[in-house]
Amino acid sequence: MTIPATGPLDSRTQLRKTMGFWDVLLFNIATVLGPRWIAAAGHNGPSSISLWIIAAVFFFVPGALVINELSSRFPQEGGLYAWSREAFGDFHGFVAGWTYWIYTVFYFPGLLLASASMAAYVIGGRGVALSQDRTFLLSVSLAMLLVAVVLNIIGLNIGKWLQNAGGVGTYVPLLMLAAIAVVSVLHGGSATHFTAANMLPAWNWNTVNFWSQIAFAFTGLELVSAMSEEVRDPRRTLPRAVFGAGALIALMYIAGTFSILALVPAGDIDPQSGVFHAITVGSVALRVGVLGILAAMLVTVGNAGGVGSTVAGIARVPFVVGIDRYLPAAFGKIHPRWKTPYISILVQAALSGAILLVSQMNETTRGAYQFLIDAAIILYFIPFLYMFAAIIKLARRKDRTDNPHAVLVPGGVAGAWIAGGLGFLVVLIGIAVSLVPPGDSADKLGFELKLVLGTAASILVGLFLYWRGARAKKTA
Repeated sequence: MTIPATGPLDSRTQLRKTMGFWDVLLFNIATVLGPRWIAAAGHNGPSSISLWIIAAVFFFVPGALVINELSSRFPQEGGLYAWSREAFGDFHGFVAGWTYWIYTVFYFPGLLLASASMAAYVIGGRGVALSQDRTFLLSVSLAMLLVAVVLNIIGLNIGKWLQNAGGVGTYVPLLMLAAIAVVSVLHGGSATHFTAANMLPAWNWNTVNFWSQIAFAFTGLELVSAMSEEVRDPRRTLPRAVFGAGALIALMYIAGTFSILALVPAGDIDPQSGVFHAITVGSVALRVGVLGILAAMLVTVGNAGGVGSTVAGIARVPFVVGIDRYLPAAFGKIHPRWKTPYISILVQAALSGAILLVSQMNETTRGAYQFLIDAAIILYFIPFLYMFAAIIKLARRKDRTDNPHAVLVPGGVAGAWIAGGLGFLVVLIGIAVSLVPPGDSADKLGFELKLVLGTAASILVGLFLYWRGARAKKTA
């Protein structure tokens, strides 16, 4: 039984359908594909290559199949929140929606820090020192957040061009990385010796924390589903764009990791800005140093697009929850001129900016970045547990086979169970290994306490708001 939304439905009807196939495909690339994940994989060493393949087969592909089915069966604004509510009811829908939204207050600062670090390479080789300068990182991070917020409040018809530029600006520099690596290897050999043995997964406590990042790097295809009512012909557009973007993303993660390791030894790769250090090293060696600067300029646009796409997509979740009256009603408001959920976007940006500043206290820039990533992964993976459980719960419903528009997981009910089960297991493991402090953490106990307390407090705040909203609905 579909649970109807309550409250001012006219807010949803005011949303504009502005996104077509290419907008959604580039949105997916800008949201999912991240040069920083290739840098982190390079820092982890050649074993990352097998981890990419394992994550693609056992998580990315099942996830894409599940997202396509749920988004085509239930093309409603809110995405993961709407699917979880459909399968498990209002409370579990709220928990999925809340954790999916609140993760961004940790994710944005990490994304912004990495983006600012990469932007330093716009000035060439001198950017190496600047990429670790705290004042520079904070200033550029806050400026990028401001641009993304303003463009997405003005309207998705404007903001989508930032996302489109982000998709192109992310993919092209990675193609440049691959091309530079091929030419460099042909001329002078590889900086890393690749063997079947060193490309297999390596178990040690210094790198186990990284495993969850591999799975996390493949997430984001579900985000545009939160904007289904702003996509033209969503039942047809979303699945096609998911499959197209998914193939391009998986290919680039694997090729990019080979390329960065061919140019720079793993120990010299910075997990935030290593891609651009590698491009700079390769382009200087080939005497075309301008390529490094061009790549840094493109990826600065690409990262701004990634911030913009996440702002745009995630903000729709508290907007719908606000309409359903489990969050303050202001979250469900539409800007009278630009027809966007501006309150949700502003609150999201304010919290992210505050977390960005707090995360820098008593921690190295790398340690602060790692804390933000691990907290984001734990919170973000909770709604994924709901999503993979939802496909299993909804697999036997009659409307699955009766819906002519549904793009179903192959294999019938058994296929849905396999895809959902594989995804659920990978996500559960990802949450567990995120709790293991990285080997180079400055203060392992402090890192662990900050991580556990920060994520627990975030969830408790949500539960309090749900209780408050549920009580208000009963007395209304």
